Amino acid sequence: MDVANGGTGHAPVMLERVVALLSPALTERQAVHVDATIGLGGHAEALLVKHPTLRVVGIDRDEQALERSRRRLARYGDRVTLVHAIYDQLPSVLAGLGHRRVRGVLFDLGLSSLQVDMAGRGFAYSDEGPLDMRMDQSQELTADQVVNGYPAERLARVLRTYGEERFARRIADAVARERTRGPITSTRRLSDIVRGAVPAATRRTGGHPAKRTFQALRIEVNGELAALERALPAALDALALGGRIVALSYQSLEDRLVKRELGAWTTDTTPRGLPVALPGRGPRFRLLTRGAERPGEDEVADNPRAASARLRAAERVREAEPADAVGERGNEEGEGTR
Repeated sequence: MDVANGGTGHAPVMLERVVALLSPALTERQAVHVDATIGLGGHAEALLVKHPTLRVVGIDRDEQALERSRRRLARYGDRVTLVHAIYDQLPSVLAGLGHRRVRGVLFDLGLSSLQVDMAGRGFAYSDEGPLDMRMDQSQELTADQVVNGYPAERLARVLRTYGEERFARRIADAVARERTRGPITSTRRLSDIVRGAVPAATRRTGGHPAKRTFQALRIEVNGELAALERALPAALDALALGGRIVALSYQSLEDRLVKRELGAWTTDTTPRGLPVALPGRGPRFRLLTRGAERPGEDEVADNPRAASARLRAAERVREAEPADAVGERGNEEGEGTR
């Protein structure tokens, strides 16, 4: 079988680089690796093949994705445990499985190919589908409820904050006007409304005019950034000495959160002016990447969806000490970083 796509037609983003970065931490017999967004299982399968005793805990909020991964990874038997959960539930997932520490963690953020390609899920602005956008289809809130239920001011704030959309108010006002004629229930209709609200000069550049609006609605519906803010420190805390984390982001808001969190854990918190580092104040992690790495031209040519990917990685180099907690509280009260 071609491990790159497992017969699914899905190419995992930056697969070789992800495997190369995580592998040094996964050489121990029966090491545990957490794929916090397992999706279609491509990264997980490559690691399972490379490390014959590796155990993978795969987490995903999308039950359809979990079912695809379950079929794909069935040959690995009890080396794979799949859990229906959001990645900020990682501590309780690991506790329930009896894993106090793990050797690797991967976050492959954003949408999976499965979600984009299924028009009935409502994620794609170029296809006709219902305004759904739920990654976990058991949750209540949908994009339909946001689009038709939020006051224009609140809707504009969502578009501005989560989509970095400079025409947020114009789009929100256009939506508010249109929904007085009847509920907006399809992705195609919403896409047309957004297109009509954006100035003609802007429509000619920068890609599809509805891209930022759909991104913002998806993040709002799924609470993605709030969950990521909770999940990153939990994942870093769960890593054993020598353990590694890799995060793949696909838009600037995600990448900023990853950069900020890794920066906080790879910084010496000794107060400035002291001649030596204080015990418990040295970095707990070291960065494995210089800035955000991007996919190569060949990969983007083969898989255009990889074009926006940004990869960051770090390795634990020091166990936590009692002084770490004091340092973290101090930063929160002073600089507001951690």
